[in-house]
Amino acid sequence: MGEKLDIGGVHHVRLTVTDVARSREFYTSLLGFEVAVESPPEGDPNAEAAYKVLFGGVVMNRGDLLLGLRPVAPAGDRFDEDRVGLDHLSFNVASRQELDKAVRLFDERGVSHGEITDLAGFGIHILPFRDPDNIQIELTAPMA
Repeated sequence: MGEKLDIGGVHHVRLTVTDVARSREFYTSLLGFEVAVESPPEGDPNAEAAYKVLFGGVVMNRGDLLLGLRPVAPAGDRFDEDRVGLDHLSFNVASRQELDKAVRLFDERGVSHGEITDLAGFGIHILPFRDPDNIQIELTAPMA
């Protein structure tokens, strides 16, 4: 078959969003990401150079994962997993109890979500939900 590249885990994911402040709040307050790098404000001498990398957005981290938000989508645009590109993003949690906790937290904060589903063939439970731009996200817990 030929030579293959020796790749490791995912380094980072960047999502295109409509409102960076709204999305930053969602990912930091609900999923525990912390802001690592913020775009400089307009008028800052570094703003133009930073725009080429950050696009006016932000980079956050949680553990080893970097998650970037790129606020260049037109207002009113909505994610659609049936178009070419991302289908969904899944984050690991430690247990089924964490999924139950997430359901309670989502209900308290008005975040719409699906049901916890058992995927016995994969040995996992999943809980799907959506971010403010309708990007489908899942929490995935191992079955005991």
